[in-house]
Amino acid sequence: MTHSKLFSGLKPVLFTLPAMIPFAVFWLAPLLYVLYLSFTEWDFMSPEKTFVGWQNYTDLLSNPAFYKALRVTVLFCLGSVLPVILLGLGLALLMNRKLKGSALYQILLFSPWVTPTVAVSIVWSWIYQPEAGLANAVLNFFGLDSIGWLQDPKWALTGVLLVTIWKSVGWAMIFYLVALRNVPSDLLEAGELDGASPVQKFLRITWPLISPTTLFLFVVQLVSALQAYDQINVLTQGGPSGSTRTLLYLYYQSAFESFQIGEASSVAVVLVLICMLLSVLSFGISKRTTHYQ
Repeated sequence: MTHSKLFSGLKPVLFTLPAMIPFAVFWLAPLLYVLYLSFTEWDFMSPEKTFVGWQNYTDLLSNPAFYKALRVTVLFCLGSVLPVILLGLGLALLMNRKLKGSALYQILLFSPWVTPTVAVSIVWSWIYQPEAGLANAVLNFFGLDSIGWLQDPKWALTGVLLVTIWKSVGWAMIFYLVALRNVPSDLLEAGELDGASPVQKFLRITWPLISPTTLFLFVVQLVSALQAYDQINVLTQGGPSGSTRTLLYLYYQSAFESFQIGEASSVAVVLVLICMLLSVLSFGISKRTTHYQ
């Protein structure tokens, strides 16, 4: 093989090397280290790590707290991803009508997304105050009883979900708004000439053409839901009675409260595997449901 052929064969590697180095240093190497820690017993301070094999995983799979956190994680993903997508699409359809003052409404709806999650959560913790909070004041105004938004295990997850949805819906709206404005007008006009109703035009023309945006929002929101931490830590600290403790928060408590690094690492590995599996399933389903122009 000549030097020119060898160089041409290495070109792709050379071009991707600047991107692969940070990827390997800041993602792949830490992931492999966490995988190694999941097979050890370590308290974060001792100089020695004791190899325990699969013990952390067997303990995790026999721990009722893990399954409760897994259930909360599933509920949190379903309760945040789907409403964000549906409400974002609904708001985008409304704003696409070019209402008077729509630019101001878009700014107001998008502003929670650029506000730090900690600041948003602190404000909502005031809103959820049992005695003087705005949420219960509104309920009392309509003759309804007060709710222990963050104190009652039946309502705590709902309270956290409302904060998450409120923060993210404007972000989804902006993406859908751009996608709607990129739908070719001639296709909509052709559908109207063929006698299609507004609902039929949306289902047969608009929805397939914005499906790539839906896929993007679904995957990003799903990963974001699996990584949710700030609002849970500020509002409930995983309580009451573990009703808002997700897998990520279980990892945090195991690592930085109990100092069980091996156990926490096994939770992190399981969370990464779940995230990868859901992403692969999403892209697999998208091959049949997503249409690219």
